[in-house]
Amino acid sequence: MNTNLSQSIDNTTSSCDHGICQNLKSSSLFAAYDRIIALLNDCAAPLPPFLFRLILAYEFWEAGMMKYSGENWFSHITFPLPFSLLSSDMLWALGTWIEIIGAIALLLGLGTRFFSLALIILTIVAINTVHWPAEWNTLAELWQGYAISDKGHGNFKLPLLYLIMFMPLLFNGPGKWSLDYVLAQYRQNRKK
Repeated sequence: MNTNLSQSIDNTTSSCDHGICQNLKSSSLFAAYDRIIALLNDCAAPLPPFLFRLILAYEFWEAGMMKYSGENWFSHITFPLPFSLLSSDMLWALGTWIEIIGAIALLLGLGTRFFSLALIILTIVAINTVHWPAEWNTLAELWQGYAISDKGHGNFKLPLLYLIMFMPLLFNGPGKWSLDYVLAQYRQNRKK
């Protein structure tokens, strides 16, 4: 019975010679719907990288400002090579300023790929030196470190999520809502 109904509807709409169907298709309701869908499609591509940039900028700004106004606690940490060749004071200053300047750059979408790579390296070093469990013998013990609070098993969940959020920014760029995009458009227009 449903197939008979759909066939009769198809026959009715295909044999609509009076313009009623065309008027329905071009009605303001359908036009408004099409405009909304077009707007959502235009926003779909730039929105996720913009949101990634905002949250990462906030997190790294907060971490950088904490270091800027705090005391150096890097002196008791063993860093991997080549970072172990630098003094703890130099590493503290380097980490602080990469986080602060990187956060501002991410917010603006300026040098996004460069600062994404720099903050990825900083995050990997932080995971290795601070967030990774000091000892683990099995994957189950290691998995206990996939947490936000440190209960003696490490706490590498947030830094790992940051790394994942950096990947689209590193490989695809910051999106249309960025100074990188504006500068690329400017350079492209100058070539014409």
